[in-house]
Amino acid sequence: MTYRVIQWSTGNVGHHATRLIANHPDLELVGLWVHSPDKVGKDAGELVGIEPLGVAATNDIDELLSLGADCVCYTATADLRPTEAIDDMARILASGTNVVSSSVVPLLFPGHLALDMRRPLEDACIEGGTSCFTSGIDPGFANDLLPLVLTGTCEYVNTVRVMEIVNYDTYAQPEVLFGTMGFGQSLEDTPLLLTPGVLSFAWGGVVKAIAAGLGVEVTELREVHERVAATERLDLGFGVIEVGTTAGIRFEVQGIVNGEAKIILEHVTRLHDDIAPDWPQPAGLSGYRVIVTGNPNYTLDLQMMGDDGDHNTAGLVGTAGRIVNAIPAVCAAKPGLLSVLDLPLVSGQGTMRP
Repeated sequence: MTYRVIQWSTGNVGHHATRLIANHPDLELVGLWVHSPDKVGKDAGELVGIEPLGVAATNDIDELLSLGADCVCYTATADLRPTEAIDDMARILASGTNVVSSSVVPLLFPGHLALDMRRPLEDACIEGGTSCFTSGIDPGFANDLLPLVLTGTCEYVNTVRVMEIVNYDTYAQPEVLFGTMGFGQSLEDTPLLLTPGVLSFAWGGVVKAIAAGLGVEVTELREVHERVAATERLDLGFGVIEVGTTAGIRFEVQGIVNGEAKIILEHVTRLHDDIAPDWPQPAGLSGYRVIVTGNPNYTLDLQMMGDDGDHNTAGLVGTAGRIVNAIPAVCAAKPGLLSVLDLPLVSGQGTMRP
């Protein structure tokens, strides 16, 4: 069966998702939504650097929804516009089109999102008879699927720690890096990311998904963080980090079970490999780590590299790949908001090249 798919945005993730959809043997790209008026009318393939696909980009939502596609791959940035993104997805779902998305990250575990934000999507799924799945790499498969696989082989589990250990020096998204995360700002400033409650909003769903997979309840989410300053000027090519401003961030979202921190999400983010050498280091390349204490004890290190030789590109492709390859399973799922616990194993069906 071939699934007809609309790609929603051509940003950092959408750029790759468009290509993945076009190359997938079970998917057909039938529409492309773009934000910029300069992109309207241009061929989808040309916009993402591949051969023309015969699909013209548009910003006309009614036109796209009239196509009767099976699924929308929604990757428009939602960090600063979650309500608007939810409105978009609710409109799509109510029209009878399923959604896979990397945008509103608390939806990774739908029950984590506040009811007043979740209800429009639930109602839209009922109205349209549709399903919605949110994932990526982080929040996503690197810190929900992988620990669930490991814990599924244990006699008992004491703690689970999931970590991102990544150098962001090639993550060319200035609004996120400098505005949201606060790199390049004074250590005395409080960026959006470190505003109390934001870490739990964004990553608490990961902690709760793991807890649900283990059959335990998280009664509280606790946040801790620390920052270090640059000791030399860093020119990233898309922005500059001056000496004395934030160049490294480390934070945790701790899931409290029976009064103890039992499920911990941790990020160690640097803009240079030499920053904060005492913080956890990757096992070679930037990537992800899962540590399960129990029987057996497990430490799983996931390193990543894109075919362009950049680890941050790999993260973007992995984010797109997780949701694009899940489209057939999401279209076949029962209507409603889905988590990793609701889907069968999503493999790379059709992705192996001759």
